[in-house]
Amino acid sequence: MLSRIADILVPAFGRLSVTTDPGCEIAPGSIICANHTSLADPAIVIAALRRLGAEPVIMAAAGLWRVPVLGRSLAREGHIPVHRGDRRAAAALDLAAHALDQGRCLLIYAEGALPRRKDAAEAAPGSFRSGLARLVERTGAPVVPVGQAGARRITSGGVVKQLAGLATAPARRPDLHVHVAAPLTLAGDTTTRTARARTAVTTAWRTAAAHLGEPAALAA
Repeated sequence: MLSRIADILVPAFGRLSVTTDPGCEIAPGSIICANHTSLADPAIVIAALRRLGAEPVIMAAAGLWRVPVLGRSLAREGHIPVHRGDRRAAAALDLAAHALDQGRCLLIYAEGALPRRKDAAEAAPGSFRSGLARLVERTGAPVVPVGQAGARRITSGGVVKQLAGLATAPARRPDLHVHVAAPLTLAGDTTTRTARARTAVTTAWRTAAAHLGEPAALAA
């Protein structure tokens, strides 16, 4: 249901375009790793993935499960709450591994948090946490790097600015772009896996941001 809703709503808030690497395929049981810049980017990413035939289980902050209606939908569809800094955090990896074993794709945000910048500009992904690497070690699942750009043009900054961005986006309809890279098989220790995943997601982000003419990507 979330994928269908995102596919309907995102075009109302911006102009979404999607590109892929040659030979890109999102196989069942893949881990999809995307950069995280805005409260809007999960909807943008899952709308893009639906265009490619993928409707993933999403690992997301547990607080979303407390939102009326949304929380019930997330629970009903098998999405996975992440309780950061809590003993229940390990349970999220168990649920993720089970979803992958069942052949479902999994969307994960390895940065684990949003950037604290107030402007709407793009920047390369921040440091990755170790959960992605540990999940790969446990399951052997391929990783599909995804870069998205433009979500900060819808929501970024403080609460007032974010609400204003959402309210005006249907009139502005900013350009949004998602690039899906070819899948990776990550090997090595946790540090090596984490570094390689971050490099791949950064490369995908740079491709997406360059499509929008973002200075941070063009300078790189």
